[in-house]
Amino acid sequence: MQFRVKENLSKIQEEIAPYRPNIIAVTKYFDGEAIEQAYNAGLRNFGESRTIEAIEKIEKLPVEVRNNSSFHFIGHLQSNKVKKTVEHFDYIHSVDSAKLATRISEAAKASGKVQKILLQLNNAGEIQKSGFSKTELIEAFGEIQKLDGISVEGLMNMAPLGADDKTLFELFSDVANTKRLLEKKYNCKMNELSMGMSQDYRIAAQCGATMLRIGRKLFS
Repeated sequence: MQFRVKENLSKIQEEIAPYRPNIIAVTKYFDGEAIEQAYNAGLRNFGESRTIEAIEKIEKLPVEVRNNSSFHFIGHLQSNKVKKTVEHFDYIHSVDSAKLATRISEAAKASGKVQKILLQLNNAGEIQKSGFSKTELIEAFGEIQKLDGISVEGLMNMAPLGADDKTLFELFSDVANTKRLLEKKYNCKMNELSMGMSQDYRIAAQCGATMLRIGRKLFS
């Protein structure tokens, strides 16, 4: 199936200019051919949310694509999938508890790597979504930061579906402010804010997102 990825990407980049966040092509609903098309359009970051299916897809990619791309796990990570996820993904965006961070740390040490992670902030308080509350994150951050085998690269957020622009701006700005608060409180530097998807990436970019997770808008 042919997608208009290059044209769609160009339009997205125009819409978010002058901001230049990395665009993560969310390929969880698409096959390896879609990844190749996105790669040929210039994209190098790909997001998946189901570990086993993603690994099968990644392993079938051409060597050039596989070796020159970064793979991001963006879905809810189950404990029994941690080892395989650590072995195959460059980033894990959806770390939603200190317990999960500890499991990732143990798996990363066993694999001899430093796993890049982002901590998921559920600042809208949605009960159907995972993630730390702001208070929980501030309290847990120090211990997570001390874990071996992981590097806390930043924060991740999923805004409520259907939220209006004012609410989106407030939520995304709060994530950026929380990042700055943590950096000051724990004397550290984080480079990433993973927030914004197909329905709200413009506002996320305005609020400081460094990673936009876009699927539908790219593959249409």
